[in-house]
Amino acid sequence: MMVAGIGSRKGVSVEEVLAAIETALEAHGLAMTALSALATATLKKDEEAIAAAGRALNLPIIIVDNAALQAVSSRALTKSDLSQELAGTPSVSEASALAVAGAGAKLLGPRTVVGPVTCAIAINGDAP
Repeated sequence: MMVAGIGSRKGVSVEEVLAAIETALEAHGLAMTALSALATATLKKDEEAIAAAGRALNLPIIIVDNAALQAVSSRALTKSDLSQELAGTPSVSEASALAVAGAGAKLLGPRTVVGPVTCAIAINGDAP
């Protein structure tokens, strides 16, 4: 399983979300078709651009509650004070990806930042 965790500022566009996902995947030599799901935090559940990206990619969007984010927060590779304050995790994108990819999941690297959107890729198993 391969999951793209998404974090963003409010009001981003679907194009910005898709660009962040594509950039993060390309950084690891991967294609969009490698993804199993998108993930984000509860505080982003109403962000239309994230939902639209899921529809465009025909991928489920899994909303991760704060307890699940906090359970994997120690494994985040980057730290945002704002993310810590709002979601209780140093990186919404990294923690979301890890939480959804499951036990034993690992980040392929730190989150990728493209304008107002962050994306982190987590895998579980021997993928990619």
